[in-house]
Amino acid sequence: MIEPGKKAPDFTLTDQDGRKHKLSDYKGRPVVLYFYPKDDTPGCTKEACSFRDNFDEYRKRGIEVLGVSADDEKSHGKFREKYDLPFALLADTDKTVVEKYGVWVEKNNYGKKYMGIARKTFLIDKDGKILHVFNKVKTEIHAEEVLEKLT
Repeated sequence: MIEPGKKAPDFTLTDQDGRKHKLSDYKGRPVVLYFYPKDDTPGCTKEACSFRDNFDEYRKRGIEVLGVSADDEKSHGKFREKYDLPFALLADTDKTVVEKYGVWVEKNNYGKKYMGIARKTFLIDKDGKILHVFNKVKTEIHAEEVLEKLT
């Protein structure tokens, strides 16, 4: 279990354009690392658009926003373009990072059990340590909740 005060697990993933992102490359600035189940679904779209609509404030504060799901680069590209998302969406198709962060979990939908990504956000400080974990995410206002934690 990843808890506040612990070092955030490092990783390297590619974004919607095939560019590699290594978490440790962001050392020196805070990072919002948010995990979401699937591109272009209602809740995930609301959450992404919440970050988009508050992105200028994140930029002013020098905070990097990174979204992660198990969708591939092509799916991320379409999602990012469709909603004009100004931040990177990282493809974890082999589910290595979602497992490292403990967000690959058993879900239950109308009695059907399956594995999927839990919607969770990790606020990582400039030294690479977990500052806060958002376990309960209200998709429409999540970006504002994260900003409040940073003030």
